[in-house]
Amino acid sequence: MGRAGTFARRTFLVASASVVGGALFGYWKYRQTPVNPLNATLDGEASAITPYVRIDQAGVTVIVPRAEMGQGVRTTLAALVAEELDVPLADIQIEHGPASAAYYNAAMLSEGVPFAPTDEGLLANSARSFMQVPAKFLGLQLTGGSSSVPDAYEKHRLAGAVARESLKQAAADAWGVAVAEVSTQAGSVLHADGRRLAYPELASAAASLELSEEPQLKAPKDWSLLGKSLPREDMLPKCTGQSVYSIDVRLPGMRYASVLSNPHLGSDMKGFDAGIALTKTGVERVIPLRNGVAIVATNTWYAMQAIKSVDCEWYPSSYPQTTEAMFDDVVTAFTDDARDSRMRDDGDVDEQLGSGDIIEAEYRVPYLAHATLEPMNATVLYLPEGAEPASVQVWVGTQFPTQAVQTVAAITEVDPARVNLHTTQMGGGFGRRAEMDYIEQAAEIALAVPGTPVKLTWSREQDTRHDTYRPLAIGRLRAAIKPSGLPVMDLSLAAPSVMSSQLSRIGRSIPGPDSSIVQGAWEQPYGFEHYRVTGYRAKEMLPVGFWRSVGASQNGFFHESAIDELAHAAGVDPLEFRLAHMNDEPSQRVLNAVAEMSDWGGELPEGHARGVAFVHSFGVPTAEVIEVRVASNGVKLVHAWAAVDVGVALDSDNIKAQVMGGLNFGLSAAIHGEITVKEGRVEQSNFHDFPSLRMREAPPVDVRVLEGGKHIRGIGEPGTPPAAPALANALFAATGQRIRELPLSKAVRFA
Repeated sequence: MGRAGTFARRTFLVASASVVGGALFGYWKYRQTPVNPLNATLDGEASAITPYVRIDQAGVTVIVPRAEMGQGVRTTLAALVAEELDVPLADIQIEHGPASAAYYNAAMLSEGVPFAPTDEGLLANSARSFMQVPAKFLGLQLTGGSSSVPDAYEKHRLAGAVARESLKQAAADAWGVAVAEVSTQAGSVLHADGRRLAYPELASAAASLELSEEPQLKAPKDWSLLGKSLPREDMLPKCTGQSVYSIDVRLPGMRYASVLSNPHLGSDMKGFDAGIALTKTGVERVIPLRNGVAIVATNTWYAMQAIKSVDCEWYPSSYPQTTEAMFDDVVTAFTDDARDSRMRDDGDVDEQLGSGDIIEAEYRVPYLAHATLEPMNATVLYLPEGAEPASVQVWVGTQFPTQAVQTVAAITEVDPARVNLHTTQMGGGFGRRAEMDYIEQAAEIALAVPGTPVKLTWSREQDTRHDTYRPLAIGRLRAAIKPSGLPVMDLSLAAPSVMSSQLSRIGRSIPGPDSSIVQGAWEQPYGFEHYRVTGYRAKEMLPVGFWRSVGASQNGFFHESAIDELAHAAGVDPLEFRLAHMNDEPSQRVLNAVAEMSDWGGELPEGHARGVAFVHSFGVPTAEVIEVRVASNGVKLVHAWAAVDVGVALDSDNIKAQVMGGLNFGLSAAIHGEITVKEGRVEQSNFHDFPSLRMREAPPVDVRVLEGGKHIRGIGEPGTPPAAPALANALFAATGQRIRELPLSKAVRFA
């Protein structure tokens, strides 16, 4: 990302001649910028363009405009500013900040270009840079795609650097010395003669200055915070129960709501009878919704109990009524008419597969729910027009604040500028909290009870049966090992479009192919001469959406199962086969690292076996090895190893934690995860029939973090895709049984 050599006040450092008690600092790349959302929180005489750093009499506040859902983003992004600003991390206040287009996420769009992440050519990098333009135009403040750190890496450091240099200039002016004679330390500007001024004392003067030279960012060798493992900002409040999630919000006069929605997803309600519900303890209101009904009561328990007695008549769904029929529909997508993309088509696959022994296989994965520990919930207070225009207050854990504001504004018919969104921490997101359904319902309910704050909390059953699921999908392999030993590979992938489904729910559309259908397959760094990956778009049935690692979650299983089958057909060690055909050095290094960590090829006890998988997703080459033991009581996961290359490791311990979490998330889905449909309704309802991996089932995990890549990368998702194929490949090594359908527990008993 380029930077101009001179930073003028209107384009980079934004200030005002008079800021009562404080100043705002920040970074912005473009000549014209969105309105700074923080201006409304300052004194009327204050103004600023860039909304990342605020300095006032209370000290330094860093705005971290990405959702904190356990990945540690608040700590890491705040450290980017603290490093450049020379302030101890413990002395910085951290705020999520308001919903604003000013916090648009460019990195998320940059990775959507049709170039493999290993492609460093001029055209590929130009396309990635160009995506800054539509990203700014769309103004999507969105957390996802493992993009928070890549998007903030330069923005936040520059925000700290601009503030630092402005404060130094203000101090130098006050003392009548050259700026070269001053330095910064621990939140103050120092002179060699012992004079010291704290940042708040300089904030107003610094805000009126223009920098004549580009602020220099610290070299990594000079970092004191970055590159080290830092205490998580949210650790103590989480451990002591002080963290406030949206489900914890309490307001004076609050009422509580529960909903019953049509189990035939996407269809409306014909009518309902709530006579019995109205007689239940604590019930105050029954409110019809577009696709269901809500109960408002004096507490959540009363509302959830009363909603069970509401008798509803539903419109049926238009999609196939069983899981089997849904898979049949996906099968019909393997036609030229449904072809969505062919992002890889090397050599002449058809000619090379025209003769000889052909390896053919079909892989299947089911729908999956997100199953966040904190169910969907939101609190909304609608204040109708009176002395002031109508306004809305919203407290919610959301990955998509700007869209949440638009959604609430549309439902309540309130000016979006008067919708005040408070984004809380969230107990899990995984893409689910980028959806608006629960926020829409909360706004509908609040509109019916003006002046009263209402908290809507979905029951676990509502949450499981009304998700936007990871799509079911089918992968078909046609491949061969030629007499020369070289592989030929043709992989066809069919699934409903996540992008089309998700965008349609917010009134947008996808203009071209959906790269998520082939994500995690077409861009893998294998240099087969004859290599084709084709995506087919199945029609939408259940609503689908972003699920941790999106398309790579299923395609990692398809592609790496296929690679393993090719290795065994060639009579070559599976890890050596991968290394022999890889054309990317960072990818080779993570495979070599995981081989060393796991002692791949070493002698194993009787009944033990190991499987390996590699997936390049979200720009991160990730290799995993899983060891299993087969005994009379079933298969036990003995150990897991993972190696990743993130380019620049800002906090290795946090990265390791994310990889461990992603790996276990993938194992949970691989072993247990399955959403099924019967009579048009989702059958699963809670953790008893949609279980997560238990601690006694999970293996110990070792993680190694490498820094050989050219770009800094995020790590929330890449640990998930290799988990399922690594386990399936280990089961094949142990038993000779090639399992091509998830969940694996349908074919194998796990101890």
